[in-house]
Amino acid sequence: MPRFEMRESSRQLTSYAGLSLVGQCFEVAKVAPVLDGRIPVSAGMKTSDLVKSVVGLLCLGKNDFAAIEPFRQDRFFREALDIGKVPSEEWLRQRLDAIAGKLREQSDELSLRLIERAEAPITAHDGYVRLDFDTFTMNNSGTKKEDVSRTYQGFDGYTPLAAYLGNEGWAIGLELRPGKWHSAFETQYFLERIFPRVERLVPAGEKVLSVNDSGFDGAPLLFCHEEERERYAALGRRFDWITKWNPRSQKREDWVAKADAAGATWQEMRPGKRQALFDLALERSWNGQRRTLRLALRVIERSIDKKGQVLLAPEVELDGWWTSLSEDVEHIIRRYAAHGTHEQFHSEIKTDLDLERLPSGKFDTNDAVLHLGMFAYNCLRLIGQLGLTGEISPVKHPARRRRLRTVLQEVMYRAAQFIRKARKLILDFGACAGHILPVFLHVQGRLLAARSP
Repeated sequence: MPRFEMRESSRQLTSYAGLSLVGQCFEVAKVAPVLDGRIPVSAGMKTSDLVKSVVGLLCLGKNDFAAIEPFRQDRFFREALDIGKVPSEEWLRQRLDAIAGKLREQSDELSLRLIERAEAPITAHDGYVRLDFDTFTMNNSGTKKEDVSRTYQGFDGYTPLAAYLGNEGWAIGLELRPGKWHSAFETQYFLERIFPRVERLVPAGEKVLSVNDSGFDGAPLLFCHEEERERYAALGRRFDWITKWNPRSQKREDWVAKADAAGATWQEMRPGKRQALFDLALERSWNGQRRTLRLALRVIERSIDKKGQVLLAPEVELDGWWTSLSEDVEHIIRRYAAHGTHEQFHSEIKTDLDLERLPSGKFDTNDAVLHLGMFAYNCLRLIGQLGLTGEISPVKHPARRRRLRTVLQEVMYRAAQFIRKARKLILDFGACAGHILPVFLHVQGRLLAARSP
């Protein structure tokens, strides 16, 4: 077994060279001009330094306040993120508690500026730029954090609401909610904030499709989508929507006769299994308004199960989708099926950014951290889309987007020697950097070009 001589030198090494690109993202988003002018301080650390420190930690998959301590004397951390002074754990916690309300109002603007100024790709799926929004659960059981309560998954925690745009999954809305809140509760106010962001980011010539599941099947939200569709139409643009129907107390067996009454054609899928696709125009009312909406339906009747067992009574499966689309039902079902992709984005927030168990006992502070987490998510997503897709990517299997964990492994935790010489900042990746250096150069070039006003 060989023995290695261990020693310390004066050279400055870093194991997270990817922070240099995150710092460029900060410049593109104009973190200091956006925050310092709107959340000023009379003395002490600038708000932008505080936010850069938190987002820098999140971009390394660290969310605990104590994680800042090793970086207080780290020169590369300060230089890469352009931080005047790195806060201590106590100062970080206290300042976030004090400015959480104001910070939540301003932090989302950073994500919008980053996507907008960097000309981030927002690609369509089957002719529509998708807007997928949904709730997900964050397990914070065993804690006494404010507003932690029972979630629909059966554990104590939070139920945040998130909205994602395009095939890339850009996060344009991420808000913390108590665990016991129903998906549709106060969601119309969330959409009032999200819809203008979609209009701002999606080019005028692109069509938008909002997709959400049955937890949002309620007249207020359906009417909200219809009003947005009408507003887009007045602007000469196209906005459509699909909401999964919640059958609630419907008797599924009755829908076989309803399918026949609607003139549906039954399709034999296999012996003992048939399917009918049809639609109905149904009236919904809310707040003194009445609207006739389209409900696309699928009824499946099984008299023989998949193992060949004849059933005593047929089993009926019922699915439906409220929609503004005029396409055939089969196409609408395929469009809705793509909604499942957003579950990966939830997972990246919870696991890759390590945000499942939030760091504070105060709800407002945790909400502010989650909003900053959205900015960190978009920074990593942008780096992945610019550097880890296409010909220069060191990851050879093709993909429309890279998971944040891949960005952390391939870019963020890349080791390098940090050199400051002749007023230049240099990262030396060593002799084996031929596969990763083009990525850093390409991404930095794109971000430098986007920094100019």
